[in-house]
Amino acid sequence: MDYELIFFFFAIAFLYSSVGFGGGSSYLAILSLYSFEYRLLRTIALVCNLIVVSGGTYLFAKQGHIKWKKTLPLVLVSVPLAFLGTRIPFKENVFFIILGSTLAVAGIIMLLEDYLRKASIEKTSKEKKDMPIVNGAIGGGIGLLAGSVGIGGGIFLSPLLHIIHWDKAKTIAGTASFFILINSASGLAGQLSQDNLAFDFEMILYLGLSVLVGGQLGSRLSVFKLSQKKVKMLTALLVLFAGGRLLLKYLV
Repeated sequence: MDYELIFFFFAIAFLYSSVGFGGGSSYLAILSLYSFEYRLLRTIALVCNLIVVSGGTYLFAKQGHIKWKKTLPLVLVSVPLAFLGTRIPFKENVFFIILGSTLAVAGIIMLLEDYLRKASIEKTSKEKKDMPIVNGAIGGGIGLLAGSVGIGGGIFLSPLLHIIHWDKAKTIAGTASFFILINSASGLAGQLSQDNLAFDFEMILYLGLSVLVGGQLGSRLSVFKLSQKKVKMLTALLVLFAGGRLLLKYLV
């Protein structure tokens, strides 16, 4: 087992847990730099996602930061589409091109999130009205993409909800955490239902333990007062680099 990889996963979980994310995009970004069987990447990322966001989702829900009436349309549409996305039979090069594009777009969105939010017409303090059809469309689209590449989708959902002023910051964080949890479970179920599932028990055990410890420490120590803005910047640069590297490798 590569101890360097264990450290990277611990660090990602440590950082992400403070802002309500699971870290799936960054786990994939790191794994893409190694020579692993491509189907194994999604399994590892989804299992680690589940471990990291489970506790956070419970705390957000307990503190009343999840508005179920607004959140349910997001997940009710995303869950079946995440399951179906996992079962799309991509060839290895196509998968990595989609993954590279997804990571690159996610990185750009995170870098531009503050600018896009300021440029929106709505005032920051104004919340969007409850729009189940719109919420379902947002959740379904992100769910399908999330299932296809093996992430929870929070890296797209959270910036988008902030940009459209969907609700307060803590509510969005709680919604994103629950969204990641439910879609990671759906995506993992989709993979388990396939005959060609790639599974490495030893690797998943070690990496799962590292993100469990990292996630618990990060959520309790508040990442040594590291601001959410800095966490997002580090994440954006990591996923943008990994996405660009994959695109250069499989397109050029």
